Amino acid sequence: METPAIQQLYKQYIDAWNSQDAHTMASLTTNDCIMVGFDGSQMFGKADIESSISQIFANHKTARYVTIVKRVTFLTDEVAVLNSVVGMVPPGAEDIKPDKNAIQLLTAKRDSDNWLIAAFQNTPAAFDGRPELGEQLTMELRGELVKTSGTSQS
Repeated sequence: METPAIQQLYKQYIDAWNSQDAHTMASLTTNDCIMVGFDGSQMFGKADIESSISQIFANHKTARYVTIVKRVTFLTDEVAVLNSVVGMVPPGAEDIKPDKNAIQLLTAKRDSDNWLIAAFQNTPAAFDGRPELGEQLTMELRGELVKTSGTSQS
């Protein structure tokens, strides 16, 4: 299977977010893609995704994602699901903000020779009543942040 291709698609999407590039983000999606944002907002299709995310970028300096891909599962030769955990580093900060940790689920669909995002969901990692799971996730994401940025976190 093409696990590296799915991981590369996800990386391109995250890199576009981190660069505040709504056009590239939308270009990585199918025409009928469904996206569910961290706050529960929904976007339907390339044009809506680009417009909505462009508005977010125009009005906010967004935090950058730190990601860890947990697994890629192929449902068929043409459809795969990627599961990741993410933390967000606010502008000007050097550490993730634990209350913004999330679980992401990306469904990719092969379109000719390319993989595109058909669905994307970003769910807060609240772990209601299980604070130890939140703390574990924060420590794991801080470890990834140190690996990718070369800085130490307290």
